[in-house]
Amino acid sequence: MWAEIVGAFLGVSVLLYCLLGGADFGAGILELFRGRNLRDKQQELISHAMGPVWEANHMWLVLAVVILFNGFPKAYAAMAVHFHIPLTLMLLGVILRGCAFTFRSYDAIRDRSQRYYTGVFMIASVLTPLMLGVVAGAMFLGRVPAPGSGFMASYVSPWLNLFSFSVGLLTCVLFAFLAAVYLVGEAHTEELAKLFSKRARAMNIVAVFSGAFVFLSAHLDGMSLSQRFASDPISLSCMALATLILIPLWRCLHRRHARAARFFAALQVSLILLGWVKVQFPVFLPRLTIYDAAAPEATLRFLSGGLIVGIAIIFPALFFLLRVFKGQRG
Repeated sequence: MWAEIVGAFLGVSVLLYCLLGGADFGAGILELFRGRNLRDKQQELISHAMGPVWEANHMWLVLAVVILFNGFPKAYAAMAVHFHIPLTLMLLGVILRGCAFTFRSYDAIRDRSQRYYTGVFMIASVLTPLMLGVVAGAMFLGRVPAPGSGFMASYVSPWLNLFSFSVGLLTCVLFAFLAAVYLVGEAHTEELAKLFSKRARAMNIVAVFSGAFVFLSAHLDGMSLSQRFASDPISLSCMALATLILIPLWRCLHRRHARAARFFAALQVSLILLGWVKVQFPVFLPRLTIYDAAAPEATLRFLSGGLIVGIAIIFPALFFLLRVFKGQRG
């Protein structure tokens, strides 16, 4: 029971990081498609939207790592060993994006260096969600060999495959979709709101094709992903509901009802993640479930208590932060 409780906290932390921090990375991805029209205004809007909250959103990633390290140390160790290359790239992306965004936004001198900051910001905004998705895909594919299998078999082959990168691509697209939807409510002009509404619909379409590519790549890599989803009623229901949400979501985007669009977008991504987790549960990696990887019961019990107290502090503080800086928009 305690392993499931701590696992639920871990799942919620990852979900909130995707919904909040993911939109920050998605904003950087959208800058790749900013074009010439309204380029400066788009960049200014993105900087204004991210400025007050982007550091706070990393709290959920830190919390997820702490929960994994303390609650499921065997899983943490296995992931840190077999996926250390993509995880290192992911963390480098987090650092580089944060540094580039800070220098770009707060540099006292505006010169050609702003272009380099923006370039690093955009590349790092792609690298981090790509590697996050790659690790998720590698965990799902489960090609982790036994110890002593060699460098390539142990540290490269488990994640360097078509399926893992297709999940990474889907992660990038979903983050860009969330960012576009959120920015509709941040836009201070009708022109910008219309632009991001159009991009949100475009990214939503790309997400559908990216999701189909995930199933195709799974088949090419020898995994019957469609059968696994079809055999799980909860996962199948999540996918069906995520598809049906397209109707009210697009209607809200067309009419630019920002708050309703944000709700449906977040709900759609949440259903996709829930369906994915339900298919994989309770497996972390081959031969390692959450029950096998769990820390002693006493540790899980104290960790659960600490998480409950922490959440009671975090959520009001986060609500106050968003109320202060975001309450007048959307």
